[in-house]
Amino acid sequence: MARRRYDEDFKKQIVKIYNQGNHSYRSLGDEYGVAAPTIRTWVLRYNNSKSFDVDDNRTEEEKELIELRKKVKQLEMENDILKQAALLLGKK
Repeated sequence: MARRRYDEDFKKQIVKIYNQGNHSYRSLGDEYGVAAPTIRTWVLRYNNSKSFDVDDNRTEEEKELIELRKKVKQLEMENDILKQAALLLGKK
């Protein structure tokens, strides 16, 4: 099943309707053809940071963890390259 993309105005409209307090995630999902967990995610993200972008909704710790994982990967690659170079130089 292909993932559907919704434009930001549509998402904002759904969040606004939900925030009025008259609808549940399920009722909005049934009415607009969007899965209830998707609507819940939109509401939580938008109410938290006024953005639907995952990157805008990460905590500082999550952002740091992502950066540290990138750094570890980079260092592991450099280490592997140095090990191979040492093996090649050792054979000569």
